[in-house]
Amino acid sequence: MKLTSRSEYALLALVYLARQPADTYTRVEEIATQQGIPPKFLEQILLTLKRGQFLSSLKGHNGGYRLNKAPKDITLADVIRLLDGPIAPTESVSKYFYRSTPIEKEPALVKLFTEIRDCVLSIIEGTTLADIC
Repeated sequence: MKLTSRSEYALLALVYLARQPADTYTRVEEIATQQGIPPKFLEQILLTLKRGQFLSSLKGHNGGYRLNKAPKDITLADVIRLLDGPIAPTESVSKYFYRSTPIEKEPALVKLFTEIRDCVLSIIEGTTLADIC
C-alpha cells in the first residue's frame, strides 16, 4: 500500500477538523494554511470527502466544512479507500476491489500478500480520527 498525496492531505484535513469544536465550520483557507495543503487541491479533496459523507459544508460568511460523523466513527481505512481505492498490495488479494492478477499463479505469494494486507488492515481499520487526535 502506498498513500497518494490526496489521501495524505485528506487525513491531515480531517485531523484538523476533528480538533475543532463540533458545531463550527472551518474555512478551506484556514485548513490549507494550517496543514500546508495547496488550497485548490484541498477544495477537490474536501468535495470528495463530502460526497463520501465524511463532511458537511455551509456556504456564506461563516461557512466552511465540519465533520459529518464523530471522529471515533471515521477510520483511516475508510478515508484511504474513498480516495485511493484498494488498500491491498495487489488487487488479487483485495477484500473489496478484487481483480485477477498474474501473482495468483503462485499460491505462496498470494498467501504472503494476503498476510501483509491483513496486518495493514488490522491497524488502519482499527485506528480512528479520535485515536490520532
